[in-house]
Amino acid sequence: MKKHTFLFLLFTVLCMVSCGGIKNTIKNIDDSAPTPMLKKDNSFVLTEVSDNSKYGYDPDYPINIFYRTISNDTINQERFLKALAGPNGEKLFYKKLESCCPFPTKRSEIGAGFLDVYQVHWMGSKKPLLLYFNIYEKGKLMVPKGLTAKKDEQP
Repeated sequence: MKKHTFLFLLFTVLCMVSCGGIKNTIKNIDDSAPTPMLKKDNSFVLTEVSDNSKYGYDPDYPINIFYRTISNDTINQERFLKALAGPNGEKLFYKKLESCCPFPTKRSEIGAGFLDVYQVHWMGSKKPLLLYFNIYEKGKLMVPKGLTAKKDEQP
């Protein structure tokens, strides 16, 4: 067993024991959500801005970017982030900060998953934003309020 898998399992078990179990507080899971389309640059096609100001910014309303296996767990996060721009179309810069917020899921070998937290900013932004991603569940993909969909490059 790989070291990081063992540590993940150990941490999850400790959380479950110490907290009396973990509860699923995620409110925007939608197994009937359509599979997102890809652009030529391998980013997602995003056509709608969320009307929920918590979408993406709150652990209870993460960006649910289900991926069939966790062997390449960041691919859909990158596809999503590459499809975003700042409020006025600015190029976004992002980095993964941590994993947090354990929750139960049937789509994980150990029965639990974590949200990934990304820091996002653009030139001129006053403070970075934090976006929460869930790779285990599906949901409708939308642009979080305050951001925009990246415009396609003209040839």
